[in-house]
Amino acid sequence: MLGVLLRRFKRNKKGNVAIIFALSLIPCVFLTGMAIDFAAATQKRIRLNAAADAAALAAVTPSMMTQTTAAAQAAAQNIFNATASTMSGLAIGNPTINVNSTNGGLTRTVTVTYNATSTNSFPNILGSTTWPISGSSQATSSTPPNINFYLLLDNSPSMNIAATTAGINTMVSHTSAQGGCAFACHESNPAADGLGNPGGVDNYTLAQQLGVVTRIQNMASATQALMTTAKTTETTNNATYKAAIYTFSYSGTSTIQSLTSNLTNAASAASGIDVLLVYDNNCLTKTNCNSDTDTDFNTAMSQINTTMPNPGTGASTSTPQEVLFIVSDGVDDKTSATCSKPLNGSRCQQPFDTTWCTTVKNRGIRIALLYTEYLPLPTNAWYNTWISPWQSQIATNMQNCASTGLYFKITTDGDITSAMNALFEQAVATARLTQ
Repeated sequence: MLGVLLRRFKRNKKGNVAIIFALSLIPCVFLTGMAIDFAAATQKRIRLNAAADAAALAAVTPSMMTQTTAAAQAAAQNIFNATASTMSGLAIGNPTINVNSTNGGLTRTVTVTYNATSTNSFPNILGSTTWPISGSSQATSSTPPNINFYLLLDNSPSMNIAATTAGINTMVSHTSAQGGCAFACHESNPAADGLGNPGGVDNYTLAQQLGVVTRIQNMASATQALMTTAKTTETTNNATYKAAIYTFSYSGTSTIQSLTSNLTNAASAASGIDVLLVYDNNCLTKTNCNSDTDTDFNTAMSQINTTMPNPGTGASTSTPQEVLFIVSDGVDDKTSATCSKPLNGSRCQQPFDTTWCTTVKNRGIRIALLYTEYLPLPTNAWYNTWISPWQSQIATNMQNCASTGLYFKITTDGDITSAMNALFEQAVATARLTQ
C-alpha cells in the first residue's frame, strides 16, 4: 500500500508551478532591486549633469568674463552645490572646476567634473550600499576686447581734391587761369598767387561757392559716422571703445580730440576736421615759406607712436588694445636730407616710408589703413615729372604699412564712410584673434 502511494506521488506534477515560482523569485527580486537603484542613480546623474552644465555656463556669462578666475570658480561651485544640496540619497563633495584662460584672457574655457555615490535602497540584495555616478561639462566663451582707437588723418592740401569725378571736372573748368586745378587749397592770402577766381577767393572758397564736396569734407563726415558706429558696436559687444583724433600738420600732428570714451563728443569734434590753412603758395605763414612741404609722415608717426601707450590684451578697461587708424593719400612732401625721390634742393616728395609702421606694429599695436588713392594728374607737368614715375609704389607702401587684413583702398568717387566703417568692423572682428 505504501508503495502505491509513493508511485502516485511521484507521478503527480500539480505542485511544480509553485516550486518553479519560488525558485525564480530570488533573481526577480534581485533584478527588481537593481533596476530601482539603477533608475534612481540615473535620475540623480541627469540632475547632476544639468547642474554641471549650469555651473560651467555661469562662469562664462558676459558679466563673469570680466571677473577673475577665482570668482568664476566660486560662481560655478555655488551653482552646482545649490542643486546638489537639494538631492537626497546622495553623497558628493565639491566638484573639480578648471578655468583656463587663453588669448590674453579674452577666451575662457571652464570644465566642471564631479564624482558622487547614490545610496541604494536594496543594499543587501546588490551587495553594495551605494552606486557610483560621475560626469562633467565644459563651456567656452570669448569676450570682445576693449580697444583704444587713434585716428591719424591726412589733411594736407593734396587730400583736399574734389571728391568725385564730376566735382573734379567742375573745379578744373572754373580754374582755367591756374591751368585747371582740382584741389581746393585753403589760403589766407590768395591774392599773392593771382588765382583768377571770382572775387579773388581761394580755391577752398571757390569749391564751396560751386557746391563741390572735397575729399576732406567726406573724411570729416565719415569720421563722425565712425564714432556713431563705434558707440553702437561697443554697446552690442559689451566692450569699451575710446577714440582720439589727430590730423597731420607741417610739424607732425594736430589734436582734434584727445583720447576719450565719450564717442558722442568725439563725433562732434570730428566736424572740425579741415584742410591745412596756408598763407599762400609755398608759404605756410607770412614769415615761414617752406615750399609747400606740409606732409611729414615720419614726424607724424613718431609723435603718435609716443602718444600711444603699450597695448594690453583688451580683457579689461585698464588694459585696452591699441589700434592706429590712418587715412591718407600716401605721399610725403617734406624737407629731408635723406629721400628716396629727392627734388631740387632739400624738398622731398616720395611714398610714405614704412619704417615707423614697423616700429608701431612691433609694439603690438595694429594699424588699420585706408588709402585714398593719390589722384593721377597726367595734364600736370609737376605730377608727370616728380610723382608719375613712382605712382604705383604708393599703394604698395600703404599696404605694407597696414596690419594683415586691415588695408582698404578707395579711388575717386569711392565712399569713405563705408570704407572707414568696414575697416573699423574688421579691426574689431579680428581683435580677439591676433593677441
